[in-house]
Amino acid sequence: MKIAVIGTGYVGLVTGTCLAETGNQVTCVDINRQKVQMMQQGKLPIYEPGIETLFNRNVIENRLFFTSDLKQAILDAQVIFLALPTPPGADGAADLSFVLDAAKDIACLITSYKVVVTKSTVPVGTADKVKAIFDQYSDIKVSVVSNPEFLREGVAVEDFMKPDRIVIGTQDEEARKILSELYAPYVRQGNPIIFMDERSSELTKYAANSFLATKISFMNEIANLCESIGADVDMVRLGIGADERIGKRFLFPGIGYGGSCFPKDVQALEKSAKANQYDFKILNAVMEVNSLQKTVLVDKLKRYYNNDLTGKTFALWGLAFKPETDDIREAPALSIIDALLSAGANVVAYDPEALNNVRNLIGDKITYAEDQYQALVDADALLVLTEWSVFRAPDFDLMKKLLKANVIFDGRNLYSVEKMVDHGFYYNSIGRKKVGQMHLNTAVE
Repeated sequence: MKIAVIGTGYVGLVTGTCLAETGNQVTCVDINRQKVQMMQQGKLPIYEPGIETLFNRNVIENRLFFTSDLKQAILDAQVIFLALPTPPGADGAADLSFVLDAAKDIACLITSYKVVVTKSTVPVGTADKVKAIFDQYSDIKVSVVSNPEFLREGVAVEDFMKPDRIVIGTQDEEARKILSELYAPYVRQGNPIIFMDERSSELTKYAANSFLATKISFMNEIANLCESIGADVDMVRLGIGADERIGKRFLFPGIGYGGSCFPKDVQALEKSAKANQYDFKILNAVMEVNSLQKTVLVDKLKRYYNNDLTGKTFALWGLAFKPETDDIREAPALSIIDALLSAGANVVAYDPEALNNVRNLIGDKITYAEDQYQALVDADALLVLTEWSVFRAPDFDLMKKLLKANVIFDGRNLYSVEKMVDHGFYYNSIGRKKVGQMHLNTAVE
């Protein structure tokens, strides 16, 4: 099948590459000519485990192409995926301008029947708006379908190739038949393709991400309560996660959620509800909790250092919003960096993949280390912000030699409290007891 994918961000590039892997001929389109040229030369613009092998194989096998020429890409394509950004606008609602502008451009170019699929995360009613644009600018029959993505950065390739479900919103039988054929290779193990109407499909994506964000914020609230009453959030997590109605996933407390999906999707759903005269109280609470949680480590630092961080140097392990990605959108690390700099502290940071993205965003406001141990040299404390595997079993003896004081504030609960006692660290994590000796006479914690 001939496919066009408009947009080559995380969703578009993974979608295009994985569709090519099952034998389709895929052309990916992007208006950024430099980015297109980069991909034409075999260079990936994102870091995502597993994609490089598929990318190279399908380029070599002439199944995966890149262009800035929209007409060339869509002319013979049976299916056109819209994988364009929908960033929050000034009012917090999703900005659909990229999607709607692309729909207009496509409508003016097509000469035969197409299935146009909105892969972007879009508010309820977007498929209707896209269809209205085609009706206005073209006499050619078009089926507009909602097909939200459920890809997790870091395992996006696996999620696409072996999805737990595929949601397709369409009431058009011809489109249903074409997409059933397209997706058949990905559901051979029996996981469902769930067909529904377009509006239900659009809402399903927002509902899924908002529910997961709610679980995260709830556990962060539980963790904060644990610290107040002397309970251990790890024990609470195990106790409730064993209940199959709740499940074990998304129950790990930390410093808040980030990334390209949860923050904007929760916000967009709340704004969509408000636009329809519904007050979505839970989502307002979720956003408030997450905003506060992003700087909970800074609050702990200020208490430890008697509210004076001036001149202190803090080593940060992790900048990406989660491991196995270089994505820093809405990353808690950015909020923590801003708070530390505002308090007069110095920051030395290391991340296996996200250093360049942070450098491009904030420049030389902080120092960038070449490896995790270099970041520790003469630092007053270590802050663990992303749970990269490389941070899970470090050389604690070396860490004590490099750090100015044996102090760790762990925003991801990577280490056992007992192990930190054995190694002689002051250790302050999320929702668990603080252990170790204070390293300042002026500390008030």
